[in-house]
Amino acid sequence: MLKQRVITALVLLALLLPALLASSAEPLAGLTLVLIAAGAWEWGRLNGFAMRSSLRVSAVCVMLCLYAWSARWAYDAPANVWFVTGAAWVLVAAWLIRHGVERWATISRALRLVVGVLALWLTWVAMYQAKVIGINFLLSVLFLVWMADIAAYFSGRAFGSRKLAPAISPGKSWEGVWGGMVGVVLMACIWIWVDTHYVVDSLSLYSRLYTRGVPFLVLAVLFLTMMSVAGDLVESLVKRSAGMKDSSQLLPGHGGVLDRVDALLPALPLAMMLVQSL
Repeated sequence: MLKQRVITALVLLALLLPALLASSAEPLAGLTLVLIAAGAWEWGRLNGFAMRSSLRVSAVCVMLCLYAWSARWAYDAPANVWFVTGAAWVLVAAWLIRHGVERWATISRALRLVVGVLALWLTWVAMYQAKVIGINFLLSVLFLVWMADIAAYFSGRAFGSRKLAPAISPGKSWEGVWGGMVGVVLMACIWIWVDTHYVVDSLSLYSRLYTRGVPFLVLAVLFLTMMSVAGDLVESLVKRSAGMKDSSQLLPGHGGVLDRVDALLPALPLAMMLVQSL
């Protein structure tokens, strides 16, 4: 299993790194469009659709992404799109986590399908727009999610005793969440220092939030950390409802695409919402 995980990670890195470092945003947008299409297919399967129907779901998601691409949403997104997306994520995630796995199955499959496709589509647009802003900015958002996950894992293993949502994800603890928050705040401070002492292609998310003061910066990164955890919990809830451990086996050793991007689904649009508010 470890060998598979390492090989898969190296292949993904070899594909994503050149696109991430490219001078334009289009190579990364094109490559991640493939991943988003795979995620939409997984979403269809998780919600009980057959192979052919799930492929149609994927095609619809791709067409929405291509529409946003042709309309240049990455450069000039419609007014308030990130505020609406952010508010929807907060309300829907809170409702789902509160009501649990059983309630998910009572929601119509059509509505579940629409919600998932919209979430994937808007995450792709947010990623594309973040890359247009700059590599440093995009990396600062991605590393927020990764740091929250890594710090939560180690602090949860060391100190975890109080379960966060045992019916949804038994392995997560409140101590892990708090550890993730501390890790992200420390990383934000270091990143701001780097922005001020080195030449970067763009200001990071943290330096932009810092323009509103330290309290706003801390509250904003804590909020994004909590929402990245919420994204993880929502995907776990859907998988439990479907009776599946992983969203698919498309990434050997890692599970599916949704398993790897679940925390990014709310974090990227919400980061764009916060930046838009500055």
